[in-house]
Amino acid sequence: MAVKSTTKDHRPQTIDRDKSRQPSTVGAQSTGNFFKAVSAVVWKDLQAEFRSRELFSAMLVFSLLIILIFNFALELDIKTRQSVTAGVLWATFAFAGTLGLNRSMAIEKDRGCLDGLLLAPVDRSAIYFGKVISNLAFMLIVEVIILPVYSVLYNVNLFQPGLLLVILLGSIGYAGVGTLLAAMSVQTRTRDILLPILLFPVIIPVLLAAVKASSGFLEGADFSEIVLPLNILITYDIIFIAVAFMFFENVVEE
Repeated sequence: MAVKSTTKDHRPQTIDRDKSRQPSTVGAQSTGNFFKAVSAVVWKDLQAEFRSRELFSAMLVFSLLIILIFNFALELDIKTRQSVTAGVLWATFAFAGTLGLNRSMAIEKDRGCLDGLLLAPVDRSAIYFGKVISNLAFMLIVEVIILPVYSVLYNVNLFQPGLLLVILLGSIGYAGVGTLLAAMSVQTRTRDILLPILLFPVIIPVLLAAVKASSGFLEGADFSEIVLPLNILITYDIIFIAVAFMFFENVVEE
């Protein structure tokens, strides 16, 4: 009798342990599938761009043209050039980023890839984060090329850790919000005009904070003067990416 009671008491405990492990296993599988979907979208965009070079070449040529125009138009001394560096840089990044965001979603729409992505049995948020990462990668590649060119033309050292951090934070916010608005405007006929109209009023806090923080690092200001714009950038990135994550499914369904 003692053996039977032990067996009866032991079996329910084993079953309970197995049941308790099931939610964590399902959660791990769903998380793994989510990251696989994100990486698949990123890899698809990178492969398509490396084959065609349509998006990257347009962004790079546009950025170089802006820098050259400012270089010949602003025939200033070295000190004045250093004072306008932050504004020129972020004007270049903003216009090139808008061009890249617009073309990124337009290519998906024209080739029918967007409908295929929406029909895939994956979470729509995975599509959003995949597009954000790929758009951010294109922006960062262009910025890596633009920074040394700008340093040579304007005789300004841009390779400072603080400035690079500001560029990264600003690019994350720009790509996060721009991807959502690009997905919204790509469904319309006037997508090339509509995206800048929607994007620039929303992205103004990022641009202002990025210009202020970049100027502070370039001019060697105290860190106490740069903390506020840095906090604005970080807060903006977190809040607006979270909002875009929640509303992306509704945007693409409409």
